[in-house]
Amino acid sequence: MQLSLPIFPESTVLINYQLGFRREADFVYYMLNGKTIYCHEKDDHDSYRFTLANLIKNELCTKAELIKVLGINRKNLDRYCNALKENGADYFFNREDNRGQCYRFTEDKHTTAQELLNSGVVPSQVAKQIGVSESAIRYHIKLGDLKKS
Repeated sequence: MQLSLPIFPESTVLINYQLGFRREADFVYYMLNGKTIYCHEKDDHDSYRFTLANLIKNELCTKAELIKVLGINRKNLDRYCNALKENGADYFFNREDNRGQCYRFTEDKHTTAQELLNSGVVPSQVAKQIGVSESAIRYHIKLGDLKKS
């Protein structure tokens, strides 16, 4: 039986003796013993996170090797691995992005706040009645989302 030597192109950055990655045009290719096993666009963050978690899950490399080569934060890598373990691959590609949205100031509260402001209630009392901070009410008034009467 003949050994298959890992032969990588020159532009490949090795993660360990059998795994490497390279960028070509707008894509990143992950190679195992010279054969491509994963590929994603360079700006596709969800595929990137999924690929890193999958490399660790399949024991193709260690977290320490990825941290050393890619210079990423260990907490982020732990988060990717936990997300794959707990939620599966679908989590990376079909999750709802709620970043930058106020979880307490919902559309219903917005409507209620506007009705209270229209009836002459001061912002501090509106905040207490709907269960948000006064600064949230003042922020939305400043933005123009809420109108003071």
